[in-house]
Amino acid sequence: MPTDRADLIITGARARLSAGRWASAVAVRDGRIAALGDDTDVLELAGPGTERVHAPGGLVLPGFQDAHVHAPFAGRNLLRIWLNDLEGRQAYLDAIAAYARANPDEPWIVGGGWAMEHFPGGTPRKEDLDAIVPDRPVFLFNRDVHGAWVNSRALEFAGIDRRTPDPTDGRIERDPVTGEPTGTLHEGAAYSYNDTHVPLPGQAEWEAAILTAQGHLHALGITGWQDAWVTPATQQAYQTLAADGRLTARVVGALWWDRHQGLEQISDLLARRERGLAVTSPRAHLGSGFHPTSVKIMTDGVLENHTGALLEPYCDGCGGHSDNRGLTYIDQEVLAAALVELDGHGFQVHQHAIGDRAVRNALDAVAAARAANGVGDRRHHIAHLQLVHPDDIKRFAELNVVANLQTYWAKNEPQMDDLTVPFLGPERALRQYPFADLLACGTRLAMGSDWAVTTADPLRQLEVAITRTDPDNRSNAPFLPDQRLPLDDALDAFTLGSAYVNHDEQAGAVEVGRRADLVLLDRDLFAPGFVTPDAAPLADARAVLTIAAGQVVYRPE
Repeated sequence: MPTDRADLIITGARARLSAGRWASAVAVRDGRIAALGDDTDVLELAGPGTERVHAPGGLVLPGFQDAHVHAPFAGRNLLRIWLNDLEGRQAYLDAIAAYARANPDEPWIVGGGWAMEHFPGGTPRKEDLDAIVPDRPVFLFNRDVHGAWVNSRALEFAGIDRRTPDPTDGRIERDPVTGEPTGTLHEGAAYSYNDTHVPLPGQAEWEAAILTAQGHLHALGITGWQDAWVTPATQQAYQTLAADGRLTARVVGALWWDRHQGLEQISDLLARRERGLAVTSPRAHLGSGFHPTSVKIMTDGVLENHTGALLEPYCDGCGGHSDNRGLTYIDQEVLAAALVELDGHGFQVHQHAIGDRAVRNALDAVAAARAANGVGDRRHHIAHLQLVHPDDIKRFAELNVVANLQTYWAKNEPQMDDLTVPFLGPERALRQYPFADLLACGTRLAMGSDWAVTTADPLRQLEVAITRTDPDNRSNAPFLPDQRLPLDDALDAFTLGSAYVNHDEQAGAVEVGRRADLVLLDRDLFAPGFVTPDAAPLADARAVLTIAAGQVVYRPE
């Protein structure tokens, strides 16, 4: 008779161990997976204090790991103005007005989540905000956090008028006749405004924001993530939560690279890493806690506002070409030097690259680091990869660069159809999100949501990865269907692949001895007939139990 009893046992559901390998029961003890097998054998580990979960027809998977997420900022918006779940200009205005009425003493109205597709040219106007909030500054990042919607009071507060020059890394949207700002700030114009003028949250607000985000992510089966934009303030909040045990997820922090500085900032990044790694979590022996071991470098913008960096100019939307090739936020030589030095100091580098020129520059920078420092185990990764030149596909595997995919974007929807394809032209538009080509060349894949840019739900993202179709409009034609991923490969990317990026050898798979980061779904995605050539309704499934380091962190009420 076993003397070490399990803390929790799941029976009835199939547990996916790897492609084609299964168990019918899982036991958890002391934060780790203690046993796998059939129900009878595993139940021998049960004792009086064992929690038993019987879930016929369910599926046990490793806890999902999100390789690119903005948890503090998403959580803050959830606590203030959350527009992400709304559709359309009027719905946005109603929500903003309601918040302003309910919070008359707030000196600023801040939040975000509006979508460009609901405004002509993707640029909302100040007059709409002036009509509902005339007396206080309003600053609202858009859904992809590459632009902001502001009212006249906000523009006046910062002294922005027709004489104000555009920053080198952004643009102020203007009236074509008068030159007056119209209410949209793009890229660096939005970021510099936010950093300079919008009041910063205090420590308590950042902690509340992270905990709010953590609750949302746990409810989706996510047990770990890489935060792709960690500031000194959010780092301090993470460290506090890790030290006192309230951070139940395992988090890797990608420390934000200030593109207005150069290599001199590396000494500060090293000091921040040292401070962060000195903080211990109650579950540190399981590999949990907060690990500020990555650096995030944003190399370009996005295609929708024509700031994504392209090898050839954007089309003008009317069959011709412009002279605009987008923006590179860091000079190519500086980027390569940064990768060499960061890699030499043991940092992983997490690069944002949307356009094909940005992707090439990012790969070249990793190649420079390898040439200078040799092959290491940094696990550098490039996120987004909307447009990749065919010549660069094979370089990911050659350089051991992980492709960090945001799969939910790879579908037909208004932002793609109206704001992207006409300005890429028909040939380049066919090169978008080349997931299957990357996989075929041996690239290691990871997945992340970029939440709150789009949904954090891994199952919705996985459905798009394998169908290239919007889960809310399944009758739509698939977007470039040759780039669909098989279910096994997509699932591995959101679990084992993201765990690899996060240097988390203790999770990512259902295996005895690994940390018990698990999610139980209400249905078996691999059941015969669930996924067919004509349908793959993964988004219909729900997490009914999430376990992080052996602790139940989510179950529906």
